[in-house]
Amino acid sequence: MCGILGVMATTPVNQLLYDGLMVLQHRGQDAAGIATAEGNTFHLHKGPGLVRDVFRTRNMRALPGNWGIGHVRYPTAGSAYNFAEAQPFYVNSPFGIVLGHNGNLTNAEQLKDEMFRLDRRHINTNSDSEVLLNVLAHELQSAAHGYELDVDSIFQAVAGVHRRCRGAYAVVALIAGYGLLAFRDPHGIRPLIYGQNETADGMEYLISSESVALDTLGFQMVRDIEPGEAVFIDLERNLHSRQCAQQPMYAPCIFEYVYLARPDTVIDGVSVYEARLAMGELLAEKVKKVIPVDEIDVVIPIPDSSRPSAMQLAQALGIPFREGFVKNRYVGRTFIMPGQAMRRKSVRQKLNTCGQEFKGKRVLLVDDSIVRGTTSREIVEMARAAGAVKVYFASAAPPVRYPNVYGIDMPTRAELIATGRTDAQIAAEIGADALVYQDIEALKQSVTKLRPDLTVFDASCFDGCYVTGDIDEYYLDAVEGKRGGKAGKNDEDGDGKASQQLVLGLAEGQD
Repeated sequence: MCGILGVMATTPVNQLLYDGLMVLQHRGQDAAGIATAEGNTFHLHKGPGLVRDVFRTRNMRALPGNWGIGHVRYPTAGSAYNFAEAQPFYVNSPFGIVLGHNGNLTNAEQLKDEMFRLDRRHINTNSDSEVLLNVLAHELQSAAHGYELDVDSIFQAVAGVHRRCRGAYAVVALIAGYGLLAFRDPHGIRPLIYGQNETADGMEYLISSESVALDTLGFQMVRDIEPGEAVFIDLERNLHSRQCAQQPMYAPCIFEYVYLARPDTVIDGVSVYEARLAMGELLAEKVKKVIPVDEIDVVIPIPDSSRPSAMQLAQALGIPFREGFVKNRYVGRTFIMPGQAMRRKSVRQKLNTCGQEFKGKRVLLVDDSIVRGTTSREIVEMARAAGAVKVYFASAAPPVRYPNVYGIDMPTRAELIATGRTDAQIAAEIGADALVYQDIEALKQSVTKLRPDLTVFDASCFDGCYVTGDIDEYYLDAVEGKRGGKAGKNDEDGDGKASQQLVLGLAEGQD
């Protein structure tokens, strides 16, 4: 999971990209980067940490230009805290390309080998995003007419990317001297949307991972970019679009609706907030079957993602809804923090209890999901310490039993508390008196009821069905082995405070 932005405007875009990345900060806290274009020169600054820490006034002044892209990184492939893997990535041939990517390629190792043996391209990091950039660069080189590119050649190159790449990818890229390119994988696993803003000097365009960036930056939403579709905006701010995949199909990641996206976002025509309300309503039906309703005194959400589901669940059960936890908003999201020790420590720093809502009560805690169980265990302990006589736990999502290979950091089955355990065993592990999980079909229904034609999802972390059809036990074992081998490497890259400012000059007509 990462956040990406692309802007083609009539005025400098550095502040616009900064503000947009702040809105998408929830999608990645490991690193941030902005690249802008001015004539045939790219300006790039990126570094580890939050957006507010990576960019200072001097950095922003060094990012001129009326078009550009931005990226917030959450590591899924490669290493956390490795500055070399912060995005956007740049390659100088052909034409000069800067690229930001959200997702994860499942055939990155095969592509890396092909890049060396067939395309004679060197991949400098462990990031699959750099692999994707080089695939795009090679396809553009193959499609170009000598030193020149046209719209047909660009879309032909994207079609080549679709033929070679597997997995999840939503992409924004700058092509020096030509314009802004964005495209989405043929299954539409990761979200991508665009909007426009009419100005006195002409139309401006913004492409984003989530619609919330369009809302807050004053752009009118146009539509989602379709699975397999590419959108290209040239330097005259003319927008071109084309379907570039042979057999596209909608199969968005359902975990976006559960947890990843902001509630005020609309993904593929479905309001995330309304989907979470529906999850709560359907979860209430399951709770009735497992826990006597008169055994519950109060429903308490675990901030923030679960609040809509908990609110609707409480209403459906006729039980008071109360805010029992106060969140420190200056602590990052524990799910996307690297390392169990850091996650465990941050839970107590992030949440504190309102004692009066727990003392002497039988409480039903509602969370969006349970992944590793570390946070859930700590929260149950906090509820008991605050005086709760019974602690029930409900998850708006089904048990997470399988790795996600499309851009969410849960690749090791041993890390997942639900793997190999029954619901009763999981309840015992987290210390709850009873545990209720959402059913997988109910979860899908919570989205489908809002858009009936959206019936296929990537729900692989829940059901083990991988929509790209190229994932087997051997692949999962290899991913887990690689992840295990990286343990303890996070501190090898220095103090983590380095950042980089690049000015990338490209001569006219350079091949």
